[in-house]
Amino acid sequence: MAYTCKIARGFIMINFTVHDRDSAPDASKPLIDKAQEAFGLVPSLHGVMAQSPQLLEAYQVLSNLFNQCSLNKEQRHVVWLTVAMNNQCHYCVPAHSQLATLDGLDPDIIQAIRSDQPINDKPLEALRQYTSSVVFNRGKVSVDEITAMINLGFTQQNLLDINLGVAHKVLSNYTNYLAKTP
Repeated sequence: MAYTCKIARGFIMINFTVHDRDSAPDASKPLIDKAQEAFGLVPSLHGVMAQSPQLLEAYQVLSNLFNQCSLNKEQRHVVWLTVAMNNQCHYCVPAHSQLATLDGLDPDIIQAIRSDQPINDKPLEALRQYTSSVVFNRGKVSVDEITAMINLGFTQQNLLDINLGVAHKVLSNYTNYLAKTP
């Protein structure tokens, strides 16, 4: 097994393997190939997740589904980055900032989310606040919050798709906490 344990400050630390195609379990090899094809490299997160082929597959499937959902690209980036910020994910905040930049998201929007400041676009700011509420309240958003979103033109499907994006990021954020993904 390719991990080591050590005790630091009274805690057992496990160094997780960041797999590549050669070291990944056989069931993860096609998933590693998908990541390589999609990104031109194997992101460290995918390399860590490869230890559990089921986790890596679930993450990739959720990513594909969220990319096909009712939210547009800009809205999806707001959800991803907001979840990562609220969960204080050391890996996903910079990763999603870079992906949002590469996808052309306004740098002011990225900076507003990263600094927990209002976005100068009412629907996107409502999306940021609503997504934060979903995260902080573990999905128990108020009727007033739902009504406010509906009044801004968000649909029931949009609200459900926000949950999909939150679930997608929770898988990665929690994996990054556990593995201290580099």
